Amino acid sequence: MHLPAWRFGKPYESLERETLVHFLTGEPVAEVSQVGGAIVGRDLQKAAQARRALLAIDPEEIVERLQTAGNLYAHGTLTVGDSRQSPDDFAKQQSATTGLPESLCRANMQKNMFVLSNMDRMLDALSRGLDTSILWKGFGVEQRGVTVSYQVQSPVLGLVLPSNSPGVHTLWLPVIALGVGLVMKPGSQEPWTPYRMAAAMVEAGIPAEAIGLYPGATDVGAGILAGCRRSMIFGSAKTVEQYRGNPGVQVHGPGFSKIILGDDEVDGWERHLDVMVESVAINSGRGCINASAIYASRHTKAIAAALAERLGPIDVKPPQDPDARLAAFTIPGAAKAIWQQIEGGMKAAGVTHATAAYGDRFVEGERCGWLRPTVVHCASVEPDIARAEYMFPFVSVVECPQERMVEAIGPTLVCSAITEDPAFQAQLVDCTHIDRLNLGPIPTTKLDWLQPHEGNIIDFLYRSRALQVPAAAVIKV
Repeated sequence: MHLPAWRFGKPYESLERETLVHFLTGEPVAEVSQVGGAIVGRDLQKAAQARRALLAIDPEEIVERLQTAGNLYAHGTLTVGDSRQSPDDFAKQQSATTGLPESLCRANMQKNMFVLSNMDRMLDALSRGLDTSILWKGFGVEQRGVTVSYQVQSPVLGLVLPSNSPGVHTLWLPVIALGVGLVMKPGSQEPWTPYRMAAAMVEAGIPAEAIGLYPGATDVGAGILAGCRRSMIFGSAKTVEQYRGNPGVQVHGPGFSKIILGDDEVDGWERHLDVMVESVAINSGRGCINASAIYASRHTKAIAAALAERLGPIDVKPPQDPDARLAAFTIPGAAKAIWQQIEGGMKAAGVTHATAAYGDRFVEGERCGWLRPTVVHCASVEPDIARAEYMFPFVSVVECPQERMVEAIGPTLVCSAITEDPAFQAQLVDCTHIDRLNLGPIPTTKLDWLQPHEGNIIDFLYRSRALQVPAAAVIKV
């Protein structure tokens, strides 16, 4: 199977290609054409055409076509690259190059379909009921009779996409519905979702010239970030720091998501064990929304032991096994290096390995490695491992007085706070380093897509500004 670059809808076959192989067998799965940053730079000179192609279609029609695309993506057989691809083909190919079990690949397909199928509701929620035709014209009148104006900040959104979890693609799916084109650098091991999604959108009637796919080396990502006035990148904490303060780049890094048990609820922690297990382990722990730490003022050793009992026995299974719950690390040596880092962290004072009795955590394969679920107990917030996050089911159970928790948890993408204490709830609501707050026993992995995730995508792509005209004037656009 060959995946060509897609230069605003025009397939481009490069002489330079990267071969993607099966993580277990080494068998070739696909060849992907590679482009350079210079091609991206040239194509971005025509980026305005992507937006013009979308604006030529009624915004409500765009939403309907995206809803159709969602169904095609999840259930249809589509032309992807030079081949026909069924949903089953997609799951097998994605699993083969990413190491995710096929069942998790299918589950992530359902997430993406849900977002597209409910695009009308999502736009209504994210825009606070704004008529999307206002984004098309740049101005209009709200329901209250107030004239408003929204100025697009870029004709396209640049995306430097990851390979860790297909679920992250839900973040950019509303962009086309906002009248903004897409310029994507697919993840090196996971080009499957952006390619299949683009094929589904075009099949459903979204203009092909509104979408670009540019697989390649790091210079491609650099070219996208330099050439697009609005971009989104996924990466490490180092990546986050590099672009901190850049208003044109929205960075999605580690989540450091957490569960907090308030003093009023911690004595009944057993009632919430299912929430904790799901938050840590679902989707093989690969998401930024998976819980990496659980904070409580007491019973922490018992909590760690109970989590270890539930998670510790989970073992490696073949990717096609419907019960497989663990993803492989497909880069040779990666799993071993991570485990050595964890072993070093567990040597700190006050740290106990709660899953030690359930067998080796590191499983080495011929071409890859796995890390089985790991639970550590921290007697205080001081050890570095209490603030660690890894791409597998890993969690630190941290003992911390409630009065110190808000300060101690640090940057947190999702915080599920299990407490009914009004004063503590108020503290959490006011906490500026929590992005998404769940008040109650809600898994960190349970997202409400009618609410913003790490900032509202509309606020990122559009700027609200003043626009006044004489009462008798008529403006034609």
